[in-house]
Amino acid sequence: MIRIALADDHKMFAKGIASLLDDDDDLRVEGVFSNGLELLEFLKSNEVDVILTDMNMPFLDGAGVIESVKRLIPNSKIIVLSMYDDEAIFLKCQKLGADAYVLKNADSDELIYTIKEVHEGNHIMSFQKVLQQNIDDGYSDFYKEKFKLSKRELQLVRMIKQGLTNKEIAKELHLSVHTVEAHRKKIHAKLGVSSVAELVKKAFEIGI
Repeated sequence: MIRIALADDHKMFAKGIASLLDDDDDLRVEGVFSNGLELLEFLKSNEVDVILTDMNMPFLDGAGVIESVKRLIPNSKIIVLSMYDDEAIFLKCQKLGADAYVLKNADSDELIYTIKEVHEGNHIMSFQKVLQQNIDDGYSDFYKEKFKLSKRELQLVRMIKQGLTNKEIAKELHLSVHTVEAHRKKIHAKLGVSSVAELVKKAFEIGI
């Protein structure tokens, strides 16, 4: 079980993220806080595996959280949740020691997989990957409503259709091969296919 603490001053967003994460059997949110000071106070007497922090918060912002937590708990894992695909902000977080940077408009799958990757010790700090989170790539309600495909899954279908292997896709998207394999299993289940050939055929049939 991966124990998580979340700091974000947008209460509705924070509650939604907490609920989403708690729905995953491997994750448990131990606390939700509206600023960095509340989070630090909690961490004095509670242990968590991964910390999620917004950048813009009152009293103590995300940069302050990263700096303080990394000083007090050097082996802590920190993921920044941000509204901004801004390279300067990204580089600041990277310099302070953040383990990953996820945009708030990224797919829920993206956040969940990032949490699991970071927990396993993988440092995911690539600005190209941040930009990938923000690419629409022809996504439409048709794929979302009819097949329940996320943006990332649709992107993978297109890459598989082009003949890319799991390793090539992982390198292109700055993901682990394990993450790509997990995405492919979900895609197969959603589209009702069991092989690459069936997947490619289905992709042509539905216009991907």
